[in-house]
Amino acid sequence: MSFDYDLFVIGGGSGGVRAARVAAAEGAKVALAEEYRMGGTCVIRGCVPKKLMVFASGYREMPGEARAYGWDVPDGVFDWVPFRDKLHSELDRLEQVYRGLLKGSEVEVFDTRATLKDPHTVALADGGTKTAKHILIATGGHPVRPDLPNAELGITSNDIFNFETLPKSILIIGGGYIACEFACILNGLGVEVTQFYRGAQVLRGFDDEARGLVAESMREKGIGLHLGTNIVEMRAAADAENATTLTGTDPAMGAPAQEAEALTPKARKGGPIWVKATNGMTGVYDQVLFATGRDPSTEGLGLEAAGVETGRRGEILVDAYSQTSVPSIYAIGDVTNRVQLTPVAIREGMAFVETVFKGNPTKPDHDLIPSAIFTQPELGTIGMSEEEAREQEPVDIYCTSFRAMREAFAGKTDRVLMKLVVSKATDKVLGCHIVAEHAGEMIQLAGIAVKMGATKADFDRVCAVHPTISEELVTMKSPVRSA
Repeated sequence: MSFDYDLFVIGGGSGGVRAARVAAAEGAKVALAEEYRMGGTCVIRGCVPKKLMVFASGYREMPGEARAYGWDVPDGVFDWVPFRDKLHSELDRLEQVYRGLLKGSEVEVFDTRATLKDPHTVALADGGTKTAKHILIATGGHPVRPDLPNAELGITSNDIFNFETLPKSILIIGGGYIACEFACILNGLGVEVTQFYRGAQVLRGFDDEARGLVAESMREKGIGLHLGTNIVEMRAAADAENATTLTGTDPAMGAPAQEAEALTPKARKGGPIWVKATNGMTGVYDQVLFATGRDPSTEGLGLEAAGVETGRRGEILVDAYSQTSVPSIYAIGDVTNRVQLTPVAIREGMAFVETVFKGNPTKPDHDLIPSAIFTQPELGTIGMSEEEAREQEPVDIYCTSFRAMREAFAGKTDRVLMKLVVSKATDKVLGCHIVAEHAGEMIQLAGIAVKMGATKADFDRVCAVHPTISEELVTMKSPVRSA
């Protein structure tokens, strides 16, 4: 049977684009369909614009710190509109880079939605069908709203980069990395931020000591973080002059609260939003951001018709080689709900090409993946948390927390955490956790050592670079506790 293409990729994010280009470089005839913008979540509505906002928000404390070092620098005012416009120009540029890479690789691009019709056929939304010997699904994921009346009044992380004007106040629902990152970003840009999380501590799944320091730092910077708290009711609020009785006393709840009876009964789109929490408090916010999780983008893809099996959250089920239940169809990236990180999707795409087009069956490596959370301060991590490790085997914990020289001189209270989780039996470093400015940069390098199987003795043999924050990773001589 002859096909139109050797490979048809559905999804123009980092993973899909990389797989398409590398397959084409092997001589395959490749096509790719993307219904929105080339670049996917990371480039268009995730990692890249978020990191640029992290940079912008970090300048809020710069004038005060500069004055502590002798510079006559006045406080400034952040102007959202010119930053937003430049941000979108940068995203436009990056999208064109992606398109240029695909064109240079001779990958045919369809700017439309593609769905499965059968194991070798895709249907294009703008008409027609295409056949391919292999189909790769790389459609990513999307943020979800909770099942709550009037939830449509809130926004998701997709909307953050498109504000016409910055809100004066915002309530963020969630305690994962997206919620915490945007809480820090918006706080740094001058927005009054309140955050609800139903759990006992934010950043579930990360090292307890590290996430505790992040939460403490968020509060010190003025974020109204409420743990064990969730939203139970929301609706469009009346105008501020109609607010009546205050029902809460916690200033971190945001703008003045009001009784439900004082609300306009009909939701007013675009106006302030009244919220009631599980602890009984109420508040009014300019925006409510739901950062309550992401689901794989598989709805309406035609998976069932093609025979592709999915899991409970709609994720595409794949084997160790990213192959679905249909031999000709593969899937990579967030749509498989394995590890939701852009570099992981890219590596899965590369492994797919090795397996299918180079005759070299390759499993993507999901072990010991370094990652960073761009809160303020950042959290960098690789390997097991203390809690995970001590459930597996006896461990020694090497940890230090201190005020870094730069911040201490400027009179700031920010603290740094450096932590190594070490096996008692083998001396192998099982986990490394850093809370500090530029922790993301540091964990990338520390991750090389941990991935190579370095022992604590290996760390100890490395001479310290002084004076630096990271020298603590090689100067901690005695464990602070064993478990």
